[in-house]
Amino acid sequence: MRTTDARTREGQRPQPGARGPDSALDADTAALHRVLYDLKRVYQFRDRDRICCHDISVTQSWALEALERDGPLTLNELAAELYLEKSTASRVVDALERKGYVSRTRHPEDGRALLLKTTSSGARLRGSIEKDILAQERRLLSEFDPQVRGSMIRLIGRLADAAASGLVSRGGRCCSIDEQAG
Repeated sequence: MRTTDARTREGQRPQPGARGPDSALDADTAALHRVLYDLKRVYQFRDRDRICCHDISVTQSWALEALERDGPLTLNELAAELYLEKSTASRVVDALERKGYVSRTRHPEDGRALLLKTTSSGARLRGSIEKDILAQERRLLSEFDPQVRGSMIRLIGRLADAAASGLVSRGGRCCSIDEQAG
């Protein structure tokens, strides 16, 4: 596995050949991309390895988490929460329902819609997965001072919110660099 240069991880950005605010922003952008790439890869495989032991996919686990945290939800709401197309979210829910982790009930206010919620079995599974992952997160965070932990949590939260607002503002669709700028 490729690791990020220690200087970048410690917040020292590489110096580009040109000088000025744009070149510093470009260097920071490249450094952020590298560290996020590394972090995403580690978490992607960590999640896959931890979650798949429970006979569900990572996406199914995220769906259970969303339903536990925000549920009951309609299929459209769950799809939006997971940044998935409705048809993809439907297949995720179908698999979870077959396994007995999710149930569908009539929406009390909209006769055309169904509400999705975790079953007791789904809630237990989600709790087991969360316990396993939180134990690993606890070990990771124990290496940092409390002040640093708090700062990391706030910063990563702000970064996630900013990234999500960009995704939502363009509807989660692919677009060109020109469209992103405008």
